[in-house]
Parts: sequence; structure tokens; C-alpha cells
Amino acid sequence: MPELLPSLVIVGRPNVGKSTLFNRLTGTRRSIVTNEPGITRDRIYGKAEWRGRALEIVDTGGLLPDDKALIPQEILRQAHVAIKKAALLVLVVDSRAGLTPLDEELARLLRTTGKPFVIAVNKVDAMSQESNANVFHRIGVPVFPVAAEHGTGVDDLLDAALAKFYPTASAPALVVAQLAAPSAPFETVEEEKQPSIIEVAIIGRPNVGKSTLLNRMVGEERSIVSPIPGTTMDNVDTEFTRDGRAYRFVDTAGIRRKGKTTLVAEKLSVVMARRGLERCDVAVLVVDGEQGVTQGDAQIASYAEESSRSVVIAINKWDLAVIAAREAASRDAATAKGKSKRAPGERHKPENFDAGRLMFDYEKMIRAKLKFLSYAPIVFLSAKTGERADKLFPLINQCWDARRRRIATPVLNNWLKEEVDLQRGTTPKARPVRIYYITQAKIAPPTFLLFTNQKAPLHFSYERFLENQLRAKFDFVGTPVRFIQRLRKRDKRSSGGGADRDE
Repeated sequence: MPELLPSLVIVGRPNVGKSTLFNRLTGTRRSIVTNEPGITRDRIYGKAEWRGRALEIVDTGGLLPDDKALIPQEILRQAHVAIKKAALLVLVVDSRAGLTPLDEELARLLRTTGKPFVIAVNKVDAMSQESNANVFHRIGVPVFPVAAEHGTGVDDLLDAALAKFYPTASAPALVVAQLAAPSAPFETVEEEKQPSIIEVAIIGRPNVGKSTLLNRMVGEERSIVSPIPGTTMDNVDTEFTRDGRAYRFVDTAGIRRKGKTTLVAEKLSVVMARRGLERCDVAVLVVDGEQGVTQGDAQIASYAEESSRSVVIAINKWDLAVIAAREAASRDAATAKGKSKRAPGERHKPENFDAGRLMFDYEKMIRAKLKFLSYAPIVFLSAKTGERADKLFPLINQCWDARRRRIATPVLNNWLKEEVDLQRGTTPKARPVRIYYITQAKIAPPTFLLFTNQKAPLHFSYERFLENQLRAKFDFVGTPVRFIQRLRKRDKRSSGGGADRDE
């Protein structure tokens, strides 16, 4: 992973424009921006470049220090984590609302941290409105009038940030200082060489345990966890290394049907979740083990398959599913039908419940409902207790390696000639399929170019046969395999001058 960058943390009360400023500084649309307050909840990380320097930008949720509700308290705790690692805090306020008691309370809170902070007075859209920022000088820290939506005044804020991060260089002479190559502990943008990072998106319906799983995988409370469905709205990125491999986990918002979403932010969060899925290498589809695979799970799985992502299916809350199944077995054993299955005088023993058999039957049920993901490995785990969660990383690595596996053309054609019975996959009464040549066109996902005697596309059953043979030989676990078909026109001379055409 790249070395630690200086961290600029954006804080403030709800709906003052923190996410808009974050998007402006990072040049992205990572944070959801709407008129609805309280949308950002987790810490959102991004990077900004200014005058040849790179710095980390952190967006936090709207702070309400005295609110005792679960989510506001968790937002405050998440903000405290970011503040501890901050090099500079930016308190965002609303010029139109003036200096509110909550702004003053947050300023007092920031002073207690011992971290330097400045005030960004947002929504100053014209020179004539700059006087609205004067009242904030009472707090006693530098004040910067900005319009985050349009970018006005943001350059002055970034200059001040660099002057704080690199105190040896004065703000007007920053460019000269960079030419002198100061020995700072931070890398420049040009020096940052990102290693090959495995991008992993955690996807699923609301309240299936995606954020709990992210926290378990990275070993810290990175995402807010609550029993309230839809707690996560933004995509939460987390980079870390494990056993020498770099990962970027993306905790996405719960994806639900359009008819189930009401707030604009909920609709946007689903769009952002789809985007998070499309930029990942491996998607971890989290399913609630107590509820089983629902129609919503199947729909989300289809999104992953259609976008050609590699997939691992994680059956979460497996500990609760086993308890529920054991209790159901005990209830069934107490019925007249259950008693009739036992020998006279024999008693039901709960300890004889076969959890392994339950897992086998459950996997069979999943395969039946998600036939189009037959290649996806399945892991049964509990994100809350950590049971079997360590099995997820090896599966992610296998899927990532398979996704980038390239097979040499001679190896492919030898396999096709010597090990594949093409006639076995041919549909009865159909024209026999001949594959003259096969080569791998690309990776991620593995895509193979076939030269055949068929002008019409290969029947899906024949493609499935060929795919299964390919997977069995080259271990493309967890990743989709694609075929591109081309008609090969036979040369007249190769057939003795005859008109042997395959059209």
C-alpha cells in the first residue's frame, strides 16, 4: 500500500455541504449529495492532488453531539476515529444559516482534540456574500469562504492545508519548494505507484450483515452496524494488506427493488452500489442464512453475473441458521409423525443433529436457485462471531487468480484435440459442431475465441458443456467464462479444389 498521506478531515453538522466539498476536493462523485440531511454516516475516504502534492480527504457524517439515538451516536464515534488520524480538520458551516449554537458546540469539541482546524464557510456563491462569513471569525480560527458546488475559494483552502502539512514551504512558494524536492514523509502524486490491489465489493440486500462482515475482515469498526435496514448509504472503501496481498473492500448499500425505495438518497445509494459492483474484481454476495436465498438475492446475483464479476457466495448468520434448524428438528421430533419414525422407546437426541448434512442440503438449495452462478464457491460463516470467516480470503484470492489466468494457445488446442469429446456435447439431430481453433482473447473475465463450422451461435447447452470441460481442466473457480464465436471459411485448395463450404 502507498505510504500514509496527510489526512484532511471534513466535519460539521448535517446538511451544510460536507459531501459536496468532499466531491469537489477529490474530483469524484463518491459521496451522495441530496437535500435530505443525515445521508453520510460512515467515513468516506478519497484522495486529492494540489500543486503536485497528494493528500487524503475524509468525509464524515453530520455530527449531533447530544443526540442519543443509535445512528447519530455511531456517526459521532466514526468521526472521532477519523479525527484521531487527522493532520487538519475542516469545520464546514452554512453561510446562509449564520453561526448556530451547534456550530459553536462543534468548534468547542474540535478544540478538545488538540488538532488544528479551520472553518470553511460554504454556500458563498458571490463576492457580495463574503461578508456573511465575518461572524465566524468569533471562533478564533482561520475562515475560508467557499462555494463547494462551484469550486470558488477551494484553492485558498487547499493552499492553507498544504502550508499546514509542509510548514517549511510558504504558500506562495509551494511550486518552488516542490522543485527543491523537500524531504517530507509523504509521497508526491507521481511517486505513488499503486500495487495490484484486489478490488472486492460486498453486495447484498439490506440488513444481511454486509457492514459487520467488512468490519470482521479488516479488523476494525470501519462501517456503522445497526439493526436498522439501510444504515449504509454511501460506498465505504477500505484498503489494507493481508499475507502480502493488497485489498480494497467496498461495503455497498443494500440493494433493493425500485418500488421499495422512497427517499432520493435511497435510490442514489442503489445506483452507487451498482457502480461499486462494476468497478470490483470479486463480488462477495452476502445472503442471510436464516432467511435463505430470496428473489432479491437472485436479482443482485444476476447483476454480478451480467457485469462479469467473479463471485463468492457468503451465507452469513450461519450460527443462527443452525440453531433455528436444530430447534425445528426438535419440534418435528415431538409430533406424532416424528415419533412414528423412531423405534419404540427411542428418544430424540438433539445432540444427534447433523449440521454437516444441513450445510449439504443448504448448498444444494442454493445451487438450484442460483443456477447461473454454478461456478461461484460458497462459504458458510458468521460475521458477528467470526466463525469460518477466515475461509473467505483464500476463496477471494482463488477467484482473483482465476480471473486473470491466461492459458497458452498451444495448450488450449492440445486440450481441445485430445481431451474434449465435441460430439458428446452436440444436440441430437443438430449439425455436428467442429471447433477448428481456440485461443484466449483476454482476461478478467477469461474470454475465448472459437473458430467453428457454425454460422449460427452455438446452442447454450453446448456452450455450457464446453465451459464445464474448460473449468474442470483449468480451474476457473468463481469467475465467469465467456466465448466469442467466429465462422471459419474453409480454403478451396485444402479440400482438393472442391467447394466445401461450412456456411
